[in-house]
Amino acid sequence: MIIVAGGSGSRMGAELPKQFIELKGKPILMHTLETMHDFDAQMQLILVLPEDQMDFWEQLCYKHEWRVPHDLANGGATRFLSVKSGLELVGGDLVGVHDGVRPFVSHSVIRSCFDTAAGQVAAVPVVPIIQSLRRLNGENNVAVDRSEFRAVQTPQCFQTHALKSAFAATDRTDFSDDASVVEANGIKIQLVEGNAENIKITTPLDLELAGLIIGRRTNSN
Repeated sequence: MIIVAGGSGSRMGAELPKQFIELKGKPILMHTLETMHDFDAQMQLILVLPEDQMDFWEQLCYKHEWRVPHDLANGGATRFLSVKSGLELVGGDLVGVHDGVRPFVSHSVIRSCFDTAAGQVAAVPVVPIIQSLRRLNGENNVAVDRSEFRAVQTPQCFQTHALKSAFAATDRTDFSDDASVVEANGIKIQLVEGNAENIKITTPLDLELAGLIIGRRTNSN
């Protein structure tokens, strides 16, 4: 599993990159890696970080006495380049790509994504759109049917050869997610049901919600 963590913290209104902000006593990124390790302790974890954050991450691991096994790869200027860097370390027939600030993906969603990718090349978890939507068209706007849309989550899982081939086949670096790269290379994307708690923590409100989620999980154990 490639874990991409290149956030700056700007939307969080913090100087500390969002992946390093503490949630219940340790950085969000550690919670995310632990989720994957708990799912499968034998899974290869590849953490992609900006090179100038590597030393700080090592200091955090030492401070928290945190020892989940993982490999490190240098992040690039875009998500595309960061994932491409992580792909150089990937072994095995299947690979997933996950956001470093999504610590609450369920084990069942991870399993469904990998199982679907094993049989149908590429799988992406999605959830229904709850809000009403309007499409902008210049100075005009129009209502659209939200049932025709889904919100995309991670991990996005692929047969490794398909993901590597797709990344090698394009010079574009502006893709917003990895499924888009594979789709541009002619591969159909299969959708699987995500879980509502699998939020991407990017704003102060997200962080408050994350505290509620992890508190509820702690109390239920």
